[in-house]
Amino acid sequence: MTKPGQPDANELNIPEPVKMHPAWQRLEEQRKWYAAKSASCKNRYQGLRIAQVACAVMIPVFNLAEPSIAKWLTALSGAAIALLAGIEQINQYSTLWTAYRSTAERLKHEKSLFLSAAGPYRDQDEPARLILLAERIEEQISTEHAKWINVTNQVAAQDKKQNPGA
Repeated sequence: MTKPGQPDANELNIPEPVKMHPAWQRLEEQRKWYAAKSASCKNRYQGLRIAQVACAVMIPVFNLAEPSIAKWLTALSGAAIALLAGIEQINQYSTLWTAYRSTAERLKHEKSLFLSAAGPYRDQDEPARLILLAERIEEQISTEHAKWINVTNQVAAQDKKQNPGA
């Protein structure tokens, strides 16, 4: 735990010109966005899965009710499972969770390399490092966008196969 007035161990002494550079700001903005979206997708995926399991677990319990009520409760539980699975399939929360987490980690890795002047940033002056940072960040974001388009197209194709008349 840090004492008042001391910088947090996670706060680095990043030079002001670097902090103000568009490449650095883009890195931080995108790293935070991907981390937040990953967490959101993870929570939604896990929430949907838990709800599906809860509905499935209740089916045998519902069968203990009076037969006329049991059939309705069981049918509603089965319908809820199908609806939750459909929502999960359409929104691809599991796939997006891992893709966004992967991109956030790659951006964090890029930040570390840049700040350490390691890897592709070795033996370069700051202006050259910042230009390279901008190029590498945009390449990673572009790659993630291409993956997203691919997943979206795959989901649309699956939907078209399952619902040819739609």
